Amino acid sequence: DLASLQDRLATAAEGRRRVLVCSTGCLAIGAREVEATFRSEVAAAGLVDEVDVVQTGCHGLCAMAPVAVIEPYDIVYGRNRVKYVPDVISQTVMKGDVIKRFCYGRDAEMAHVEDIPFYAHQTKRVLRNVGRVDPQEIDDAIQRGVYSAAGKALTTMTPDEIVEEVKASALRGRGGGGFPAGLKWEICKQNPGNERYLICNADEGDPGAFMDRALLEGDPHSVLEGMIISAYAIEATKGFIYVRAEYPIAVRHIRTAIEEAHERGLLGEDILGSGYSLDIEVREGAGAFVCGEETAMIASLEGERGVARPKPPYPAVRGFYGEPTIIINVETFANVPLIVDEGGAAFAESGTEGSKGTKIFALAGQVQNTGLVEVPMGATIRDIVFGVGGGMPRNREFKAVQMGGPSGGCVPAAHLDLPIDYDSLKEVGAIMGSGGMIVMDNTTCIVDIARYFIAFCAEESCGICAPCRLGTVQLEDILNRITDGRGTVEDLDKLESLGEVVKETSLCGLGQTAPNPVMSTLRHFRDEYLAHVVEKTCPAGVCKALLPVEDGKDS
Repeated sequence: DLASLQDRLATAAEGRRRVLVCSTGCLAIGAREVEATFRSEVAAAGLVDEVDVVQTGCHGLCAMAPVAVIEPYDIVYGRNRVKYVPDVISQTVMKGDVIKRFCYGRDAEMAHVEDIPFYAHQTKRVLRNVGRVDPQEIDDAIQRGVYSAAGKALTTMTPDEIVEEVKASALRGRGGGGFPAGLKWEICKQNPGNERYLICNADEGDPGAFMDRALLEGDPHSVLEGMIISAYAIEATKGFIYVRAEYPIAVRHIRTAIEEAHERGLLGEDILGSGYSLDIEVREGAGAFVCGEETAMIASLEGERGVARPKPPYPAVRGFYGEPTIIINVETFANVPLIVDEGGAAFAESGTEGSKGTKIFALAGQVQNTGLVEVPMGATIRDIVFGVGGGMPRNREFKAVQMGGPSGGCVPAAHLDLPIDYDSLKEVGAIMGSGGMIVMDNTTCIVDIARYFIAFCAEESCGICAPCRLGTVQLEDILNRITDGRGTVEDLDKLESLGEVVKETSLCGLGQTAPNPVMSTLRHFRDEYLAHVVEKTCPAGVCKALLPVEDGKDS
């Protein structure tokens, strides 16, 4: 009985102090040693029965890594070091006293989660458990309500009722395309087949993006719960999680979660006595960006080379081994339990007219508070960059934000107050993508940024269609000429005309969106391009070939 188990776990946890140490992204700068020191110091002080040291996922505020949260006080300490641990235990863990020098901004007034602007400007729904649970301990997840929605769905709802609730929620796919999830499920159910398959797309390849990785690392059971509900809704009995091998912690955590769910009867035969059975398997990809595209992912899962296939037929009609298949992004799955818990209509109350719920962003680049961010759809770029992110370091001027990864577009300062949703971003030449946000200040060369992203797309093209295979390389060559000081005004016209051809004629989403960084920067920063090709200068001082030559020195 999930409900009684949850109650027992909650009762057992009452009054216990916990030190929640980020043990995923923060590992790169010493979190493992900090966590081990907390354990040894707690043991040495004879506090094992009073204090739990917990390995968690990302706390979000990566700029202060390694981060630890002290419960029950909700005190956040950043830049933790081994030498600080004894003071934290004696003063904060045991007494609840704040140590000013470890706080955000070294300000004791911003010691608690709700006091820190980075957290205060967020609405954590999908990320509600990330950083609060041990991702390798199913009891932590159950205590916080994970799997209760799956229990409700499997024992009190029909598959068709779940589909209707998801349609009522107006949930759109968080992987970038924004296709209505409920409609995709309905199409799949309408198509006959010997079997239906469910695939979790965890092949997150955008530079600077780590939303899906953070969910799988920090709250894998919520993703599994969303998959269970979704598979039941389309009456599938087999699911896959396709995750890139470069995410070893995510792979380990999701595999552990699957094993634990099997042991508790939450996966496998006759889940929760409902008569419904489901198996989920993890498949590791080799890191090809194109395999994030659904038909290329299916080809890879089938053991073929990961290249795109013509559409239609779409995977919901004919997918994995020719059977109806649903492919959904990690974040989308994590939203499904919320819809079942509260109802589709209630879920749809947040967000904008065309984009409901919240969205997770990976905030990176030239901004004070880099990290993992969740805000309601409709939040403005200003809300995220300045409210959550704290603005530019060293009081520099905001220039633009790259939205949607290498296939997205640059949004300039003139649109800082643009409400972010799927439709508004298209109007300014960008896309939501999976949620990467790379912030740029006035030291960034826009032409060089466009060159970087088109080079990435050219490198990652599967080569199956000529427009993408050849067109992206030609776009890169033109941008290389411009940044090398050999560009002409005619090159700008070539970029636009070639970009349109690649966009309109490529086979899959990679090629169709690859020109976006070039097209959007030409649209919003044409003066900077003209400076490169007419004045032979780089306003940001980045392109070496266009820097002034000092007297007596080579360039």
